[in-house]
Amino acid sequence: MAADAHRAIEAVWRIESARLIAGLTRIVRDVGLAEELAQDALVAALEQWPASGVPENPGAWLMATAKRRAVDQFRRRSVQERKYEQLARELEVDVEAAGSEIDAAIDDPVGDDLLSLLFMTCHPVLSTDARVALTLRLFGGLTTDEIARAFLVPEPTVAQRIVRAKRTLAEAHAPFEIPGPDELGARLWSVLEVIYLVFNEGYSATAGDDLVRPGLCEDALRLGRILAELMPEEAEVHGLVALMEIQASRLGTRTDARGRPILLLDQDRARWDRLLIGRGLVALERAERLGGPFGPYTLQAAIAACHARARTPQETDWVRIVALYDGLAALLDSPVVDLNRAVAVGMAFGPAPALELVDGLADDPALRDYHLLPSVRADLLAKLGRREEAAAEFERAAAMTRNQPERELLLERALACRGDVRNGASVH
Repeated sequence: MAADAHRAIEAVWRIESARLIAGLTRIVRDVGLAEELAQDALVAALEQWPASGVPENPGAWLMATAKRRAVDQFRRRSVQERKYEQLARELEVDVEAAGSEIDAAIDDPVGDDLLSLLFMTCHPVLSTDARVALTLRLFGGLTTDEIARAFLVPEPTVAQRIVRAKRTLAEAHAPFEIPGPDELGARLWSVLEVIYLVFNEGYSATAGDDLVRPGLCEDALRLGRILAELMPEEAEVHGLVALMEIQASRLGTRTDARGRPILLLDQDRARWDRLLIGRGLVALERAERLGGPFGPYTLQAAIAACHARARTPQETDWVRIVALYDGLAALLDSPVVDLNRAVAVGMAFGPAPALELVDGLADDPALRDYHLLPSVRADLLAKLGRREEAAAEFERAAAMTRNQPERELLLERALACRGDVRNGASVH
C-alpha cells in the first residue's frame, strides 16, 4: 500500500512540480525559496498520503501546504524584515478562506506562472550549463543525481551549478515575468536553445556508452509542448516542437540490438513512429501558417520533414534539402550548418562537389575538434574510391569522438575501407 502511494506521489510530483514552483516563485519572488517550499510540501505528502490516501486534487493540496510553510517562514523573519510579515498576512488570508482553501490554492494564473518561470530558469545571465541544469530540475522534476547521470558529470558539479544559478538570479534581481516585446525575441531564443540542447543530448549523446538517451528527449519534448501551449502565436516555438517530434520518431531505429548506431539511410523506415511524425508535421504546418520568414528551427523541421515523408531513402528530396540548408546558412553563421549542407550536396549532386565544400571547412577553428568533419570527409572519399584516405579519416574521427558506440562504428568503417567493402552514407 505504501509502495503504491509513493509511486503515486512520484507521478504527481512529475506533473505538478513545475506549476507548484512557478506559483510559489510568483508569490515569494525567489526561485530558490520557492523550490524549498515545494520540497517541504513533497515531504509532507510522503509523510501523510500513505496513511490518508492521495487527495482528490493533489496539486492544490501541495500548493496549500507550501503556502502554509511560507506563512511560517515569513513569520519567523518578520522581526528582521517587515515586508515578509505583510506577505504572511496576505497568504494567511488566502489559505484560510472559508470553505475554499484547497480550490483557491490552485486558482492561480498557471500559464503565466509557468512561462515566467521558464524565462527565469533560461535567463541569459546564467551560463548554458546552469540554464540546462536548473530547467531540468525545476521543469523536468529531475533530481540532481538524474541530471548528473544524464550528462555524465559528477553529481556535486550539477549541485553546484544549480546552487550558483539560484544565487546568480537572486543577485541579478532577475524578474519573475514574461519579457516585454522589446526583449521577447532574444529571451525566447535562450529558452528554445536550452530545450533543444536537452533534446540533442538525448538524441545523440556527446559522450558515454549510449548513443541515445530517450529520457532527455522526452523531457525536452514535454517542455516544448508546454511552451507551444503557452505561446501559440510564436512560429519558432512550433518549429522547434516539429523538429523534435520528427527527430524523436526515429529514436527506436537509430541503434541496433547491441546499441550500435544505424545510419539514417539504413534505418527501417517502417519502424519510424508515425504518430510522432504526424504530430511534427502538424506543428510544422502551424509554424508555416503563422507567416513571416522561417526561423532556424522551422527550417530544420522542414529538412526533417523531407526525410519523414520519403518512404525510401531514394525518394528523399535532397535538392529541396540543399535549398533549405541555404536558407539556414543565411540565418546562422555556423560551420556545422555548412557541413550538413555539404552532406546534402553530396546526396543531391555527387561526392566531388561535396568534398570540395568540406575541404573548404577544414581550417575552421570551430570544427577543429568536431569528429563529424573527418567522418563526412571519409564518407565522400570512400564514394570516390579513395579508400585508404577514407580509412585514415574514419580513424581520425574515431579518435575525436567521446561516444563509445560511435567510435566503434567509425573504426569498423575504417576497417571496411581497408578491406575494400562498400560503405553507406555518413548521415545518421
